[in-house]
Amino acid sequence: MSLHPPSTSANSASAPPRWAVWAAHLTTLLVLPSGLWRIALVPGCPGGYTATGFGAFETFEAKAWMLTLSMLCELAAFLTIGLVRPWGEVVPRWIPLIGGRRVRPLAAVVPAALGAAALTVIWADVPWWWTYPHEDMTPTGHLVVGLLYQPLVLWGPLTAAVTLSHHRRRRPARHRATAA
Repeated sequence: MSLHPPSTSANSASAPPRWAVWAAHLTTLLVLPSGLWRIALVPGCPGGYTATGFGAFETFEAKAWMLTLSMLCELAAFLTIGLVRPWGEVVPRWIPLIGGRRVRPLAAVVPAALGAAALTVIWADVPWWWTYPHEDMTPTGHLVVGLLYQPLVLWGPLTAAVTLSHHRRRRPARHRATAA
């Protein structure tokens, strides 16, 4: 996977700026630490919980939720890369029924912008993790989990920045000329 901006295609106004490519790829890395921690809970690693606190994670439903949540977060972060890659402008041909069709700019921008706003709100309290009591965790676990979740604070703002970059590149030429 190259972090260099892709060449412009016939469907794109211009290549994404280098900072947007880096930011899009960074989103997948920001989500990884917390996802790996949740996945470690599934086979029985207490992950910083006390014996009593970990009990809630020993059910099938809790394990399925930890795996599902981790995969969905990583998938959502990966979709940000589509805002800087050709497959975010033209649906890959291997996808049945819609492969090869152009992605309308707003079909990517609106969900990405809503997702960025939601992620910003969801993770806004993470910097204050250590001010909340966590009686079900060991002191070391409380510290480590807090550190693993801190990168998520950047997920929403980075997604918003990449979304804005995508929108500016894909808007009609008459709007780009007026803005310049």
